[in-house]
Amino acid sequence: MITKNEWLTLLKQHRVIAVIRAPEMKLGQQMALAVASVGIQLIEITWNSAASGELITQLRSELPHCFIGTGTLLNITDIEDAIAAGAQYLFTPHVDPAMIKAAVTRNVPIIPGALTPTEIVTAWTLGASCVKVFPVQALGGSNYIKSLQGPLGKIPLIPTGGVTLDNAEEFLQAGAIAVGLSSQLFPKVLVETGNWQGIIQQARNLRDRISNYR
Repeated sequence: MITKNEWLTLLKQHRVIAVIRAPEMKLGQQMALAVASVGIQLIEITWNSAASGELITQLRSELPHCFIGTGTLLNITDIEDAIAAGAQYLFTPHVDPAMIKAAVTRNVPIIPGALTPTEIVTAWTLGASCVKVFPVQALGGSNYIKSLQGPLGKIPLIPTGGVTLDNAEEFLQAGAIAVGLSSQLFPKVLVETGNWQGIIQQARNLRDRISNYR
């Protein structure tokens, strides 16, 4: 398992998490292989993907140099099942004290979703490894992350929900420890047509744009 400090170090090294939500297990595998091929090593398989647990287990074996986590976890059963499948870190869309405790007890990094300062501080105080700011675009995007740095600068934040290839660097410049991208990294038309070279190019473009922060 990854310790909290190791997790924060990984975020500072890589700065981007590829978030995969796949309707078919084979598609999820291909999406992960595409981004991993250009050096994106933090990969999140959403728990509502097809055969998510099986896919996580498979990717742990196929991509030993990557760090495979999961997200969209809604309850403690999801937490337990995800850990059993081999998830190395856990994202939730909300702040749930029981879920945070369950992950901390098992020494697995957990990143709850929060939006307001109160939610962010609450998640951090409960033991979160860092906090996902979601959906960040609803409150001003990178400017919102920047405005949080004064009072909450010691809390590592990962914005999602509004991060694009074009503005990812802005979020890092504003103080985010890393960013998470899903549909912006995996355009629906490219996935549906199996255009893996197109996705590889998307991932390469993202990697190059944030290179100054890696």
